[in-house]
Amino acid sequence: MSRIVFLLEEYSMKVLLEGLLPKLYPGLPFICIPHEGKRDLETSLGRKLRAWREPGVRFCVLRDNDGGDCRATKQGVLTLCEAGGRPDTIVRIVCQELEAWYFGDLAAVAKAYGKPNVVAVSGRAKFRDPDAIAKPSRELAGLVEEFQKVSGARLLGPELSRENRSASFRVFIEAVDRLASEVSPS
Repeated sequence: MSRIVFLLEEYSMKVLLEGLLPKLYPGLPFICIPHEGKRDLETSLGRKLRAWREPGVRFCVLRDNDGGDCRATKQGVLTLCEAGGRPDTIVRIVCQELEAWYFGDLAAVAKAYGKPNVVAVSGRAKFRDPDAIAKPSRELAGLVEEFQKVSGARLLGPELSRENRSASFRVFIEAVDRLASEVSPS
């Protein structure tokens, strides 16, 4: 049986996906490999892709945009994947940070933290487009005092739903839908 290998920019992404994917894709075979930031991910990406010998494996790289040019960032990572001999690797860019995905589903944030009033901020102009929030981690910490990246990912992974207002979340889920159909026996 083949599986999906997620190559991730940071540990909090691993924690989030390990809570989210079993909920949305029960039985999906996957592994998450976190890195210590963009530089670590990008310097080791080609080497890891070249060295991986498991038959039928599919790769997905997930990286924050952090205010950069999304298209240029994605193209740069795709170039690294091609150099690593895996041009079919799926690359998804989180706009701007992983925490934007949480703003896309504030009902999940309210439930995870027991703060029902958090949902009300979704109507504020600056939160209507989660992917346009410049520093979503800072904004979330302002709304939920106890929020921290890793513990937040642990709490929110099992709570997030497909009905998310973040376009980058929805594009990621569409990619996982496609990959899941490729690795799961029909």
